[in-house]
Amino acid sequence: MELVLKYFSDFTPQQLQQLEGLGELYKEWNEKINVISRKNIESLYEQHVLHSLSIAAVFDFPKGYEVVDLGTGGGFPGIPLAIFFPEVQFHLVDSINKKLKVVEAVAEGIGLKNVTVQHTRVEEIKNRKFDCVVSRAVAPLRDLWQWGKPLMKKNKAAVAGENDSIRASGLICLKGGDLAQEVHESGLRPHIVPIDDIFEEEFFKEKFIVNVPH
Repeated sequence: MELVLKYFSDFTPQQLQQLEGLGELYKEWNEKINVISRKNIESLYEQHVLHSLSIAAVFDFPKGYEVVDLGTGGGFPGIPLAIFFPEVQFHLVDSINKKLKVVEAVAEGIGLKNVTVQHTRVEEIKNRKFDCVVSRAVAPLRDLWQWGKPLMKKNKAAVAGENDSIRASGLICLKGGDLAQEVHESGLRPHIVPIDDIFEEEFFKEKFIVNVPH
């Protein structure tokens, strides 16, 4: 938790309470349904919460935005982003229902009102459009774009948001390692932000925010 506060300080008492609540809830639920590797549950705030919030360090999600998290797993990056942006609606989608039970329980446990979940494959989502698509390392960039693009509203081009951040647009995903081949195969020209430019911890080396604006 201290690690999150090292980089972000402008939280309301409710947000602080919600962030603090994540640790105990994820530990408790991870014993029943394994959504986080047992060996790094102790690093929850660094490897999951702060990693998710790297998106918030770069992008602004305006009030009223609707965001879909593809392949949310245990709720990342969706749950931390929903805490950070309480006036934005987050729709967390996964094809594995038991993971969504954890997501629902955690959201309910910390009183998070701006999260909905859906048990489905992303390509089966119909009649819904979102301002932005987020995801964390669930598939190659080419596939994420193919799945996400039909779900995107036609937005204006990205413009500066508050505090020089960029208004979130298109696909924003968290990825690691050498992305050259993956980007080449996607045929896309994403904007790539090294997370170790934002956070100094060793864990964030060779981890990136990849944005394909829409």
